[in-house]
Amino acid sequence: MDDVKVIFDQIPIRHDLSSHIMLLGIVQGFFLAFVIFLRANRKSAINLFGWSLLVQCLVFLDIYLCYTGLIKYVIHLNDSTEFLVLLITPTLYFFLYTILERKPITLKKHWPHFILPLLYLFSQFNYYISPVEVKLNAYLGAYHRDLGYIEVPDDINYSYHHIKDRFRWLVLISFAFYLVLSVLLVLKTRRKGWVSTKNIKVDKYIFSRNTVIFFLVIMFTLLIIYLSYDDDGGDHIIGIVQTITIFITSFFILSESRFFEKSWIADKYETLSSDAVKFETIEDFMSKSQYFSQQEVSLKKVAEQLGTNGNTVSKLINSETGTNFNDYINQKRVALAKERLLHQEFRQLTVEAIGESVGFRSKSAFYNAFKKHTGQSPSSFMKQNKG
Repeated sequence: MDDVKVIFDQIPIRHDLSSHIMLLGIVQGFFLAFVIFLRANRKSAINLFGWSLLVQCLVFLDIYLCYTGLIKYVIHLNDSTEFLVLLITPTLYFFLYTILERKPITLKKHWPHFILPLLYLFSQFNYYISPVEVKLNAYLGAYHRDLGYIEVPDDINYSYHHIKDRFRWLVLISFAFYLVLSVLLVLKTRRKGWVSTKNIKVDKYIFSRNTVIFFLVIMFTLLIIYLSYDDDGGDHIIGIVQTITIFITSFFILSESRFFEKSWIADKYETLSSDAVKFETIEDFMSKSQYFSQQEVSLKKVAEQLGTNGNTVSKLINSETGTNFNDYINQKRVALAKERLLHQEFRQLTVEAIGESVGFRSKSAFYNAFKKHTGQSPSSFMKQNKG
């Protein structure tokens, strides 16, 4: 232990511009994750984004401690977050999947995504239970080779090195794999109908696209650093890139905050009651009454039926579907029209009459909305599905 203390005393504490930038990103990331966990629904997509942020911040906190030398005060934690690195891309992918597919993530269905992180965690078991001398040598080898190494017990099992030495390439493979999955997911959503919402600055599609770009930037940053450094000496550069990303993400999230709306404080219709209307209330009302099929439907009338105001209804629809009120109504009309176009009960009606029966004022409005939300005309839809 005397040798350990001597080495500890020689490890310098480094605080420079890089360390300050990393610390800013870590603190901001933890804070953003805390706000998300506090405000978001546990099953929502944004909650998964909070978990992804938390994982990233824990990883970069480890990098920060190693870069500054502060890890010497908690040396037993050295390299303890490596398996979490392999969770960064899966959690980001889960966020994209939930926000674009509108489906929840379940362990029963998505357990294969956790195999690689768990296998790596188990493969490093011998390292985790190794004495402090082994972990100190691992840190010195990555950051301070000039200080030399200390003696370790002869009975140490180093079998974990077979996987640990290939950790960098496992990370790159993970990033590449989930980059491909994310691109395919975004393209699939675009083919279904990429509806941009005019009422918000950054909709879920733009945010998803930016997340894929983040994947790409981080992957190329990792590749360049891995090719340039033999050890962990370049990890602080990844930390700086991550800090920039976290602050850009914070900007986009804050820019959509209701705090910056000009009228939210003064809105005389604003309600703070605990029984405020929820999106499920709107959906239930629409499905039971088919109010959307009325030609005179409007945001104001729907709000009156629900006992609230148009501003609330519009925001709920925007946040839950990524579409504006008109697109939301037209999607429901088109869905009902698809049923009626194929149903025997309505076979005597013309296509134009079916359009009017679901709420469209004219044939052109019906055709345009139908093609926008299905990618084909009503006639083509009937020919394709009547068989």
